[in-house]
Amino acid sequence: MQPLRLNEFLPYRLSVLAAVVSEGLARSYSEQFGIGVPEWRVMATIGEFRSITAKAIGEHAHMGKVKVSRAVASLEGRGLIQRTQNAEDMREAFLVLMPAGDDMYRQIVPMALGYAETLRAGLSRDEVAVLDQLIDKLMARATVMPSAG
Repeated sequence: MQPLRLNEFLPYRLSVLAAVVSEGLARSYSEQFGIGVPEWRVMATIGEFRSITAKAIGEHAHMGKVKVSRAVASLEGRGLIQRTQNAEDMREAFLVLMPAGDDMYRQIVPMALGYAETLRAGLSRDEVAVLDQLIDKLMARATVMPSAG
């Protein structure tokens, strides 16, 4: 049996790339706004959909229930988001950005988009298109593959 070489192992490489990219952006908004990656992902998802449940945030952002719950509690405690009970199903609540949260979101979005643009700056238009296609293919494949156990 050949040993596993992590630097050549696709899941490892993708994980490291995701961590490095995420941490690079997080340094910017963390220093200025005092939030971490989970809080930003929750805010970004609420900002995208305007009103969404915690469960739907977890599904959309690929975050575990505990991580979403902690991020929601932190943001709610800071007055950045608000929870509103669903009148049709009291077991569920919708989350929305409060004015302070919306203001923070509107300040971070240009930073995030600029970071993504800078990251892609070293790629040609064709390379960006191929990268997007490859990410989509890998995501589709990964979501239907059985676990490696």
